Amino acid sequence: MSGEAHGRAPADGRVRLSDPAGRWTLLVTAAGSGLVLLEATVVNVALPALERSLAASLAGLQWTVNAFTLTLSALILLGGALGDRFGRRRIYLIGIASFAAASLLCGLAPSLEWLIAARALQGIGGALVVPGSLALIQDSFHADDRNRALGWWSGLSGAAGALGPLLGGGLVDTAGWRWVFLVNVPVAAALGVVLVARVPKRHTGTRAGRFDVLGAASAAIGLGGTTYALAGAPMTWALRRWRQ
Repeated sequence: MSGEAHGRAPADGRVRLSDPAGRWTLLVTAAGSGLVLLEATVVNVALPALERSLAASLAGLQWTVNAFTLTLSALILLGGALGDRFGRRRIYLIGIASFAAASLLCGLAPSLEWLIAARALQGIGGALVVPGSLALIQDSFHADDRNRALGWWSGLSGAAGALGPLLGGGLVDTAGWRWVFLVNVPVAAALGVVLVARVPKRHTGTRAGRFDVLGAASAAIGLGGTTYALAGAPMTWALRRWRQ
């Protein structure tokens, strides 16, 4: 009986959607990117609880959200380049581990400043996971199944992001705001185990080429400065109006 009949990857390392290896690959990639997208929305419903627990100001609450989205959006292209150079599976695993560690730091945060810094680290981990998940599908699946796999990945990831407020509200009401972050740790750990055990390894990375580190840093600084100005301007205007 052939290797594909047992669910193993074919000779070129690519998998089919009907194979167990293909289904595991789809599950890991969709769940990983969905976890990151979920974190982009789930924290919004926890903001009132954060305000009470950490005595957070309005500006601090804004940066709790912005720290994650800024690092994610500024570094996502660099994350994709790292996967191209060092291997998509390896960088994806590093991203999952980083995201889990940052989520643990968020859940244990004793102060708002700690939480904002940990949220920025979450965004860095997410910047490795999101492009890595898409690249893994592109690299792992047979050409005949690739479009269907991408469709499933897009739908499942988007559904996770849409469910964020609902799941976040349930966690805040039943377990507290810290579990909005702590719940990511066992999920990410399970994804890492499945990735190592079930997703076929393909040696497709290349160490050639250069990274645009300056461009990524400039993007992060530019986005951060713009966000700081936009977030601070309304508060400054309101303060001036109050003094008048």
